[in-house]
Amino acid sequence: MTNGTQSIDRAAEILSLVVKSDDPISYTEVVESTELARSTVSRLLSALERNGLVERDGEGLYRGGSLFATYASRFDRVETLVTAADPTLQRLSEETGETVNLAVPSSTGVVQVAQVDSTFVLGATNWVDVEVPAHCSALGKIMYAFDIIPVPSGRLERRTQYTLGSRKELMDNLAEVRERGYAIVHEEFEEGLDALAAPVYGVDGDVVAAIGISGPTMRIADHHETVGELLVDEAGLLSRSLKRKVTHR
Repeated sequence: MTNGTQSIDRAAEILSLVVKSDDPISYTEVVESTELARSTVSRLLSALERNGLVERDGEGLYRGGSLFATYASRFDRVETLVTAADPTLQRLSEETGETVNLAVPSSTGVVQVAQVDSTFVLGATNWVDVEVPAHCSALGKIMYAFDIIPVPSGRLERRTQYTLGSRKELMDNLAEVRERGYAIVHEEFEEGLDALAAPVYGVDGDVVAAIGISGPTMRIADHHETVGELLVDEAGLLSRSLKRKVTHR
């Protein structure tokens, strides 16, 4: 076993002990429970504390750190959003018959957190676990257009002949998204596939999510404006619903 792996295992043991303890735990209790050298425990607790994994209360006892609270609150917010958005996604599905998605920003781009499947056999794809480069995703374009995730620099990966290949092309497209109120992807990720998306706003007026519709180009291409306006209307209703939920708490 390498020293690095051994240190990770020891830190994990200490972290598990602290997090699983019913009450905050003392440095001495950690030493006694793990049977590690006092210097090792001190060094590892300091590292865990610096990274927000453990923290000390007013009496100097150790408990789970702020990083756990951040993680929990983030996913609580996502679950709340998914629940609130479900009626919207269902209405869009009934209206269009196409695949409907809800997405939120992440550190690496966009994460799709909910989906209502297409009623058609052609186009019924589960996008929740599929990685789509944000620049050729309607949901991703929304996040770029409203400054929720940083726009990439330099050349962009081309997935088809229609994919935007440079930052300038993308920036010009994003200006259109902001003016129009919704994003369009026409065969930019995969030939024969179109998608549209609109922003969802939170209580502070910032974009917190995007809802989108995707399906075969042959069914959607002639209806971009109709579908886009439908998305904007439904996203607006969802945005107002989120504000009311917070106001009435």
